[in-house]
This record gives sequence, structure tokens and C-alpha cells, in this order.
Amino acid sequence: MMKSQIFRISTLFLMFCGEVLSGQSYPTAGSVERLDPRMNQLVPKGAKIEVLAEGYVWSEGPVWVSKGDFLLYSDVPTNKVYKWKEGEGASVYLNPSGYTAKNPRGGESGSNGLLLDARGNLILCQHGDRRVARMLTPTSKPSSRFETLAGAFRGNRFNSPNDLVYNRKGELYFTDPPYGLVKKEKDPKREIDFQGVYLLRKNGKVDLVTKELERPNGIILSPDEKTLYVANSHGPRPIWMSFDLKPNGLVKQGRVFFDSTSYRGKHPDRQGGNDGMKVDKQGNLWATGPGGVLVFSPEGDHLGTILTGQRTANCAFGDDGSTLYMTADMFLMRIRTSVTGLGF
Repeated sequence: MMKSQIFRISTLFLMFCGEVLSGQSYPTAGSVERLDPRMNQLVPKGAKIEVLAEGYVWSEGPVWVSKGDFLLYSDVPTNKVYKWKEGEGASVYLNPSGYTAKNPRGGESGSNGLLLDARGNLILCQHGDRRVARMLTPTSKPSSRFETLAGAFRGNRFNSPNDLVYNRKGELYFTDPPYGLVKKEKDPKREIDFQGVYLLRKNGKVDLVTKELERPNGIILSPDEKTLYVANSHGPRPIWMSFDLKPNGLVKQGRVFFDSTSYRGKHPDRQGGNDGMKVDKQGNLWATGPGGVLVFSPEGDHLGTILTGQRTANCAFGDDGSTLYMTADMFLMRIRTSVTGLGF
């Protein structure tokens, strides 16, 4: 069966299962797996996964824009950022979003992770342009005009910055796997022979945090900013790492927070790799991985999984901070939570 046929069938099924939630009718999908009683304190019983929009090639990098009450998210292969707003639906927000040169190129060229800085400016991980950049206009007036914040390490261009998080000092952590290069790690234009995690200082200096991961992907800080979490989306070593940080923001020591190897073995039908993640105010980690969004306690206990039924790339808290938005392959989804995401 062709993907387009599967897409139409799945869409019809979702429409059939639609329920009236939040005052508007949205189709629902998936379920919530509860492995620990603590999961009931995080996701209310009866909470449904709503499907808000669809038709993307690979949706990624959601960020909630409180000043305007809308969500922004990337469609990486199509080089676009989309905007979703309650009552208005989805529309193209930026085109191009991650590759601004005129010469055509293949691969995953668009933006990936998105973030707002302290002033509300949109910050983008741009695969095609191989940099972390700031949009030069306010979020209310989108424009594909960008300023480079970080484009190279020791004179060598990055592979393709993927995800990012600010600390309270205004310094920016970001990951740099090879996914945006046309031939990945074998691309002849590659200039750095490892996949790094970096810290952009306020003075513009870039420090290497670690280069021990094969595919550093999602990245987030604990509420006290003493721990940095990094997802490794490498198939043979699908782990989440936690790094204890020194006062200067660099790594003191690292350890495996959760290894999903056995989890994947138990659930071979659950698609998707270790990818984007967020934390709530209690320090719980909401990490996209096999099957959907895995929820972990700060100690690394797997409490449950939001089973989207799709390869799920990333997530972000929005609305009043107790709605989890999820970019899941061709879909944009959400579910209500009983906790508030960090930053709200």
C-alpha cells in the first residue's frame, strides 16, 4: 500500500474517532500507557491525544509563542516553519526557514529546533545553512532574514545544528548531528569529524561541551540547571544522557539516564528514535522516543508513555503551560497535562 493511501485511511479513521474537546472538534488518536501511579499525577485520566493538523513530511521543533498564543514548528524537508493557532488552524509562517541560498540542494535542508530568546526573538537551528540563527523581525512579522549566532567551531562549519536550549545566563546549548548534510557523516562538505554538543557564550564564543555521542539530538536543562539532558538518536546506542554541570556550564561528569535498547526490544512495533524533549516544573522529563513521548521522573524512572502511534520527533508545553504539543511525523498533536512545563 502506498504511503498516500495509508495517509488517507489513517485520516479517515482519526476523523471517525473525533471528539469535541476544548470547545472544538478534533480527531483523536493513540493512548496513554501508565506504568507507575505517578503518571496519573502528570496526565489526567481520560486525557485524549488530539490531532490538530496534518500533511507534513517530517514535523519538528515546536515552540509556543505566548505573545500571540500560537505554536511554531518546522517541516524540515520542505524548508518551512508553520504556525498553528486555535480557531485559525495551520498556515505557512516562514519559507525558507533553514536553507536560504539560491542553489538547490537535497537532504533535510529546513529549520529543525526552534526557541525564543529572552526578548521573544525566534531562534532557529538551520540545517541547510548549518548554523544557529536569529530571525531579524518580531514573531508577529515573520521574514526569512536571519542573523548568524553560531556558524562554526574553531573555524570549521557545523554539521547541522539540531536542537537548543537557553540557560538563565542567556547562554545557548545546542546539538550538532549530521542529519542536515546531504550524505550525513559521509558528506564531502563536512568540516567537523565528530557530532558535538556546544555552548554559545553571550560574548559569541563557542565551547565544546561533549563529543562522545554518535547522534546528539534533543537537549534540555533541569529546572535547577545543574543537569543537562541529551538524547542520542543513534540506532545501535539509543540512550538519554544526563550530564552534571560545573558552575561554568561545562560537563563535570556524565551518565546514562535511560537506555531504550531493551525497551525497543520489548516493543518492536513502536516506531521512532530518541529525539526532542522538555521538562516540567517538577523536573520530570518528557522525551520523544519509541512509540511517542516517554515520561521519566528526575531519578530516571519510566512512568509511562504518551503513545501517539507515530514516529514522534519533538514536543513543547504551551497554552497555560499544561498542554503538551507534539510533532509526530506528518501530524501535529496535543494532550492536556496536570503539570506545568518549565518556563510558564
